[in-house]
Amino acid sequence: MVLSRKKFHVVSTLCAASAMLLAGCTLLREDNYQQEEFTSTNMYSRSFPGPAKASCEAARRALLSQGYIIDEAKASSVKGRKNFQPANDVHMQIEFNVACAENSKDSNSTTVFASAVNDRYSLRKSTNSASVGVGALGSLSLPFGSSDDALVKVASETIAAKKFYEGFFEQLEGYLDTAMDAPDSNEQKGGNPNKEPLPATAHAQ
Repeated sequence: MVLSRKKFHVVSTLCAASAMLLAGCTLLREDNYQQEEFTSTNMYSRSFPGPAKASCEAARRALLSQGYIIDEAKASSVKGRKNFQPANDVHMQIEFNVACAENSKDSNSTTVFASAVNDRYSLRKSTNSASVGVGALGSLSLPFGSSDDALVKVASETIAAKKFYEGFFEQLEGYLDTAMDAPDSNEQKGGNPNKEPLPATAHAQ
């Protein structure tokens, strides 16, 4: 089959556009990998005096002071989240993750690693439909006014703002002294907290 000059020009243009699109997608994927250089940076970590348990407790209090809901709080890790609604049909959530690792056995210092992910959700509506009988014509599906609303995740990105993490580490440092002096919630003075109390001894008259 022989193509006319005009058709050949159209086909060539479409092929060139497709090649450019594929090249752009490949370049985008390569750029995503090239951003991860694993260079030395202190944006996501900072060292604090004291054991890891105290640093993570200070991190928990720092997140609570900013309105975060704590999903998990352990001696070496803390997870929290905070919700935002910049528009009626847009919902955003920041998920904050903290890990505390002691630098060495005798150093009495801890490195706190922090990273936060910003998830974006959009409100999607799906209209319900119902079948209505119309005699010999059979059934007909008609949309009704009711609808089910659902939040669908449309974007997710790790926050890479140095000022954001600096604010968190400053809050953590402000609670560090209090966290070091705080008693262990699983321990009580005077013995084993899970031990049943002894019955009262009757005194002879």
